Formats: sequence, C-alpha cells, structure tokens
Amino acid sequence: MAVLSLIQRLLGKKTDVKSASPIPAFFAHKAKQQGYTLSAGQTQAIAALARQTQQLLAGKPTRSLYLHGPVGRGKSWLLDGFFQALPIAEKQRVHFHAFFARLHRGMFQHREHDDALGVTLDELLAGCRVLCFDEFHVHDIGDAMLISRLFKTLFQRGMLVLVTSNYAPEGLLPNPLYHERFKPVIDLIAARMDVLEVSSPEDFRSLPQAHAEQRFSAGQYVWPGTVAQREALGLPATHCPAQTLKVGNRQWVCRSHQAPTIAFTFNDLCEQLTAVMDYLLLCQDFDHWIIDGLPPLAQCPIAVQQRFINLVDVLYDQDKRLTLIGQQPLAHALQGQAIDLARTASRLQQLQTVCPQQAPHPVS
Repeated sequence: MAVLSLIQRLLGKKTDVKSASPIPAFFAHKAKQQGYTLSAGQTQAIAALARQTQQLLAGKPTRSLYLHGPVGRGKSWLLDGFFQALPIAEKQRVHFHAFFARLHRGMFQHREHDDALGVTLDELLAGCRVLCFDEFHVHDIGDAMLISRLFKTLFQRGMLVLVTSNYAPEGLLPNPLYHERFKPVIDLIAARMDVLEVSSPEDFRSLPQAHAEQRFSAGQYVWPGTVAQREALGLPATHCPAQTLKVGNRQWVCRSHQAPTIAFTFNDLCEQLTAVMDYLLLCQDFDHWIIDGLPPLAQCPIAVQQRFINLVDVLYDQDKRLTLIGQQPLAHALQGQAIDLARTASRLQQLQTVCPQQAPHPVS
C-alpha cells in the first residue's frame, strides 16, 4: 500500500512498523476505506504518532505531540484514529470545552485542598497514560494560567499528550495584553512536544464522504425560515411563547423542550449569560437542537459571537443534530470579528441547506 510504504520510509527502513505499531496500517486502511488522499502534513503526523506509539509500547519515554493547522485539514481525524488504534486501555480523548468545564468544577469542589489541581486530575485522569486533547485554544487569561499549571503537571506525570489546535503554539492567546504572560507555556510546549503543522489545499469537511460520518452532518440550515418551510420541516412557529427550563441551578428560557428535541431562539442562547457547562448539561438530555433567528454575527458583540462559537463546538463534539434557522445565506450570517469563526463556518458547512424552492444540499 503506497501510503503505508511512505510512512515506513519516514519512520526509517530498519523499523518493523507492522509488528511494532498498528498506527500506519490503521490510517492507510482508513484513508482508503473513506476515499481520502492523505496530505503530506497528515503523513508526517502519522509517522510521528507511530514513533511515539512504538516508544510507549516498549516502555520507553515518549514525546508529546502538538498538531496545528487551518480548520478542516484532518487534525481531529488523526486524533480520533490514533485514539482508536492505540492498543492500550489507559487513554482518554477529551475536548477543550468539556475538559475545562470538568476541571474547573473539580477544582472548586476541592478548593480547600492544598493541591486542588492534582486531586482533580487524580479523579479525571485516574490511570491514564495517553491524553488526546482536541480543539485546543486559549483566549482567556484565567484559563491561560490554569493551562500553564496543567501542562506542567501532565508532563511531570510522564503522560503522552496529543494536542490538536487551529493555532501554532506562538499564536495561542493572541491578545497582545496577555500574550507575553503565556510565553512560558509556549516555551514548555516547544521543549516537551513535537510541533507539527497539518496542512492541505482543501477543507476535508467539504468533501462528500465527510457528510456520512456524523449525526451533526444530518442537520440543516434553513433560510429565510418562511411559514411554509417551517410547516414542511415540522419546526416551531416563529413566535412560540417562551417556556422555562431548569439548567443546573438556573432558570433558562427556551421555545420548547420535549426529549430528544429542544428549541431556542438565538437570543435565548447567545445573548444571555449562558456558558459551555450549561450546553454540556443540556446535551445529556437532548440530541436534536433547533436554534432560530441566527442574525448577521458581524452586528453582534464579540461576547455573543464567542458564545455561538462555543455552542457549535459543543454540539459538534457531542455529535448532536442541529437545525439552524436564519434569514440569509449562511456565509453572510457568519461574517464577524471573533477569531474562531473560521472553525465554526467549517463545521456548519456540513449542514444541509434548505432555502426557497430548493431541495436540501450541502452548504457550499
């Protein structure tokens, strides 16, 4: 197999890849099965994953890996494949938002302890030898300080950490007011991790074969949300009366909630003080999310844009079905100033678009 042979050459001719690491053969088979042609960056990353797997299985020290690149270039695909193929049980695959929500909650519970972080990690990562950390980004100085402590602790524990990010390490926490304070973490990443760029001329999420892999891809973007469209799709009316819903210790407003479906307006979710932990709680009970009234994001405050970005991240990672309703083409609605909107746009491209006198088709 051509891909496998190339990875073997990158690993070195003396390495018996098939017997020592299942990673190259797994990805060669997965790419062929899904009709993907691996990019040079993906191939280099697979070879690095194979090297560290060999070290891990041989009981030798490993170097962690930091994969970065533009949205839709296969970083999460690599992480998920590595996690699936790695032949050990002591591993975890976590998402940035979900992990940090649990980390903050645990540290609050153990706040009286001298090492609240260590005790929380003992609970969250008990017995874990490999941590796959997807969609890593830093925009908040509070998270940045916690990340510094977290990474030092993970490396001290000898854990193999695989990180994917849209940002090269030096691009993390881009706010110039705080970036220098994060420099020690960037230096730590450079010292303890192999940093690899995963790039490609195309966004893999736009390919037809990507649409069959997630329930998220079965969702729809509906515009302009006419009465006829709503009736045909069985969607709530535009002016559904508000209903109350308890989320954690707070009362929320939604339009309807009958499992497995919950419906909100954009205002209900993003123009209120909602948070990632709230979305994660609701994901435990609801698989189909309807969000009505997506405005042009460029007209919204940055904080509102960021809540929408976080919400889409959670729904995508939790593989929830999303029906999003707006008044204009999606590409127009998603123009804004928030840094991570490119990732949101790439993910929402997987929805099927429904517009007047047109059958559903992938958003282009």
